[in-house]
Order: sequence, then C-alpha cells, then structure tokens
Amino acid sequence: MGLTKAFGGRRAVDGVDLALGRGERMSIVGPNGAGKTTLLRMAASLLRPDGGALAIDGHDIPDQAARVRGQIGYLGHQPLLYLDLTAWQNLEFFAALYGVPAARRRIEEMLDRVELLPRAYDAVRTFSRGMAQRLGLARLLLHDPRLLLLDEPYAGLDAPGAALLDALLDEARGERAVMMVTHDLDRALASADRVVAMRRGRVAFNEPTAGLDPATFRARYQEIAA
Repeated sequence: MGLTKAFGGRRAVDGVDLALGRGERMSIVGPNGAGKTTLLRMAASLLRPDGGALAIDGHDIPDQAARVRGQIGYLGHQPLLYLDLTAWQNLEFFAALYGVPAARRRIEEMLDRVELLPRAYDAVRTFSRGMAQRLGLARLLLHDPRLLLLDEPYAGLDAPGAALLDALLDEARGERAVMMVTHDLDRALASADRVVAMRRGRVAFNEPTAGLDPATFRARYQEIAA
C-alpha cells in the first residue's frame, strides 16, 4: 500500500494502493510513462520500492520474495529467454531454477501446448518474434504459478499466438490471480474482473468491469490520458 518508486527525482509510482484477490484478474491501462511497468516489476520483486508496503500471500516484498517467487510468473516486454539455447534447454534451465517435479514431462507438455514441440531442439535465435513470445508463455506457466504478472503479453504475438494466450488464460480462470498491463482497452475490459487506469504514477480509475459501460469507460480513459 502507498507504493512509491522514483527515478532521477521523478516518481514513476506515486502512492499506489491496490489489492488483488486470489483468482482475481486485473487489467492496468494508462498512457506511456504512467508507471504501469514499474508497478508490475515491483510486484515481481524485480524492483525495490522506495516507500510503501507490498505483500504477496502475506509475505513482504522484496525482503521475503524468496518465499513466494515460485508462485509468481512474470512475462515482460522481452520473454526472458537465452537466444543461444534451444527451446528445450531454456525450459530445462527454468525447470531446474524452480524445482519443477517431473521436469522432462512438464517441458514436453508445455512445448506441445504452445505448439513448439517440433522446434524443441532449435536455438531460440532462429525463432520469429511470435514464436519466442510463445516460448515465453511456456516459461511463464512452466512452474504452475498462482500469480501471473503480464506486461503487454500480446505484443509481438501473431493471431494464432494471441488466440493461444486467450485459451491459456481462460483455462486458468478462477485458479490464478492475473495482473495484466495492456494498451488494448477492449481486451482490458473483456479479460478482467477489475480495470485500473494510471496517470503520472497514480491510480486515476479503479472499478469492477461487471456492469461497466465500455463507452463510459473509454470516455473516462480519454480524460485520464489527456
């Protein structure tokens, strides 16, 4: 609560208070520079807050991050893959990092799920942007996290890849909490239980999507983004 983070004297996140319940889905929208990615990276324990309190499953972040990191899946603008390793080797590395049981079977299952099993032993640097992003999805879900933090996950995905991500998120509905940053207002409303709009590091709008009129929301967002 009251999260703050500054860079060079400018507050990228300025007193943000948000709560995400188990199984809840939250979309975060806002203009460039609103603080969305900074907020997400703090939740993923990749950035240390300057002030305020952040807790996941009752554990303070980042001081107790090691206790919950295995329950977090983070997918940023880049899919966090090693380009010189094969798809299989990438997932094998992350499976070892997270202590995934029956790792070989799980890796094969996830590669098949993202339709990359035929390319399992090809170096990632030979993949298209969409293929690398799909492998990033496999990495995201490999250790079966309870919290998904997604930063523009549809960026770079082709139409089949976007459909695959939709299906993966639908399969997880009610089981995983999801916080997703997106510029797509329609997707933000359709895929979440709650939509948050940020402006200049602060929360300017925070409402449940149920019963929220899309036209009213778009008009409000235009005011926020102006």
